[in-house]
Amino acid sequence: MYKSKKILTLLFFLITGFAQAQTPKTRILFVLDGSGSMYAKMGVDNRITVAKRLLSRMVDSLKYQDEVELALRVYGHQSIKTDRNCKDTRLEVPFSQSNHAAIKEKIKNLRPKGTTLIAYSLQEAAYDFPKSPGVRNIIILITDGIEECDGDPCAVSTALQKQGVVLRPFIIGLGLTAEFKTQFECVGRYFEAETEDDFEEVLNVVISQAINNTSAQINLLDNYGKPTETDVNMTFTDAKTGKTLYNYVHTLNYRGNPDTLYIDPSYRYNIKVHTTPPIIQENVTFTAGKHNTVAIDAPQGYLNLQIDGITNYKNLQALVVDPKTKQIINVQDFNDKQKYLVGKYTLEILTLPRITQEQIDIYQDKTTTLQVQQPGKLNIVTRGNYVISVFQIKKGITYLVKNLSLTGNQNITVLQPGTYQLTYRDASVKETLTTKTTEFTIKSGEMKHITLK
Repeated sequence: MYKSKKILTLLFFLITGFAQAQTPKTRILFVLDGSGSMYAKMGVDNRITVAKRLLSRMVDSLKYQDEVELALRVYGHQSIKTDRNCKDTRLEVPFSQSNHAAIKEKIKNLRPKGTTLIAYSLQEAAYDFPKSPGVRNIIILITDGIEECDGDPCAVSTALQKQGVVLRPFIIGLGLTAEFKTQFECVGRYFEAETEDDFEEVLNVVISQAINNTSAQINLLDNYGKPTETDVNMTFTDAKTGKTLYNYVHTLNYRGNPDTLYIDPSYRYNIKVHTTPPIIQENVTFTAGKHNTVAIDAPQGYLNLQIDGITNYKNLQALVVDPKTKQIINVQDFNDKQKYLVGKYTLEILTLPRITQEQIDIYQDKTTTLQVQQPGKLNIVTRGNYVISVFQIKKGITYLVKNLSLTGNQNITVLQPGTYQLTYRDASVKETLTTKTTEFTIKSGEMKHITLK
C-alpha cells in the first residue's frame, strides 16, 4: 500500500511539472475489458478487482490536471458470453472536465459478462472524441484476451491513426503470455502485466507517456563525429502509417548545440533528413518524459559550379547523379554553390554538347569548384528551308549534338569550344545526294558565321 501511494505521489509531481510546459489538451479514453474472463485470478484477487482498484486510483491522481480529460468505454459487460454479442460496447462516461466521480462509479459497479470485441470497440471509440483541433487523443486499452469476434484490431487502429483521430494506442495485457505480444504490437504500444504490481507499474508508465512532454535533440554528425551540421529540413513520419507528424528546419541553439524539440513518444518514427541526397533513419523511438538524443551521420561539403567568363547560356544547369544508383539527386544551376553529403558524384552538364564529369569528390566543410569554358556561338544564315545536323568531332569520331530545321532566317546556337561538322540539305530538294557538309571550329567567347546556299 505504501508503495502504491509513493508511486502515485511521484507520478503526480512529474505530471504537474510537465503539464506547466505542455500547451495542448490531452484526451485519454480508457477502453476496459468487461468480458467474463476478467474474473480470472491475479494474485489474491481477480483481474477485474485489480483493474477497478488501480484504475480508480489513477482517475483520482488525474483529477486536478486541467489539461487532461478522461472518458470510459467498456466492452463485453452487457450480454452473457453464450450470446456472443459482438456489438456489446458502450461509452459509459463521455469526456468532460469533471467526470472523475462518474468514471469511478461506473468502474465500481462493473460486472464482467460477455465476449472480447476489440476491433469493434476501437471502431466505435472514434466517435467518442470531440472534434477539436490541437488536441492529443489517446486510447488506453486494458484487456485480458484477444479478439473473439472476427474483427481486425490492427486494421481499425491503423485507420484511426491515418485519419488523425487518435495517436498510437496503448495496450495493457493482463495475464497474457508473450505469444500474444505479436498480435497486439500492430494495434499499438503493448505492455504486459502478470501481477498487480506489474499492472500498477505499467499503468503509471502508460499514463506518464500519454501526457508528459518528451524532449529530443537530433545530432547531425560531421566526419569527425561532432554535431556541427545544421540548417537542413527534417521530416518525422509515423513509421507505421507514413503520415507526416512533424516538419522542422534543424538549427543549433545559442550555445552551438542542436536545439531541443518536443516529440510525442507514442509513435515509432522514420526521420528523413533532407540533405542532398537525403538520409532516412527508420523506426526511431523516444523514451517518454526524458531527453532523447538521436545521432545521424550527415557530413557535408559544397559544390560550386562556375562558367569561365561571360556566359551565353540563359540558365546552364548540371544533373548531379549518384554513381552507384545512377539516380539524379539534384539539378544545380551554374554560378551557384550547394551542399552535398561527403562522397563521390557524377555530373552531367547540360551544355551543347553535354559534358560528363565523373568522380567529383565532396569533402567535409570544403568547397569543390567545377568550372567550364566560356562557350562560343554558331550563327547559321539561310534564305531557304534546310534540314541541318550539328556534329562534334572528337578523335576522328562524329557525335550528334543537335538537329535544326531552318526556314529562311538566322539561328544562333550556343556551343562549347571544339571542332564541329555541319551536315545539311535543302528541304525542297528531294535528293539525298545533295547533302553537304562543312567543318568549323568554335572558340571560347567568339561567334562563327556560316551562310547556307
